[in-house]
Amino acid sequence: MTSPAPQVAHKRKRTRDPEGKRAAIIAAARAVFAERGFARATIREIAQRAGVTHGLVVMHFTTKERLFVAAVPGPRDLADSVAGDLEGLPGRVARAYVARMESADQADPFIALVRAAADQEAAKALLHAMRTESVVAYQELLTGPDVDVRVDMVGSFLVGVTLSRYVLADGPLAALTPEEFTGLLTDGLRGILFGAP
Repeated sequence: MTSPAPQVAHKRKRTRDPEGKRAAIIAAARAVFAERGFARATIREIAQRAGVTHGLVVMHFTTKERLFVAAVPGPRDLADSVAGDLEGLPGRVARAYVARMESADQADPFIALVRAAADQEAAKALLHAMRTESVVAYQELLTGPDVDVRVDMVGSFLVGVTLSRYVLADGPLAALTPEEFTGLLTDGLRGILFGAP
């Protein structure tokens, strides 16, 4: 009687595709943030949807806040709108902001930040991540020792505007046409960025 042939364990070949996995994580994060909002989204659910481990998400993005900033439109658009001449900066930023916000969903960084404000720690962490990305973009064009302060003022101004026009959607700002609102926003940004209207 012959003994049965030894069973060979088939090892699944691991594929290394860091860019593909990163793209899957970002796609999953966009979906989860859009469905659940920033506060209720978890890295564990994002990892599960992306088909990766929790640890891989953390290795790529470190925190939920940084993943949010990477997954949701905002800083990359900002870098594009900041590029150009200094004089036109307020208008470019205003137009890019209004264009994005007029079609934004609940996962937009400004809307998520306003909605996360009830959880102060989450709001602080998200604001820190957004601030870091913004300062890097603006430093391509702005100079001086107070760039970080001016950028923070721009962020605070836009968060307030977001609350009034896009979250509560009530009052005179909400009633303006996008064109009227863009002009007003440009004037406000010019004052913040350059110190004079």
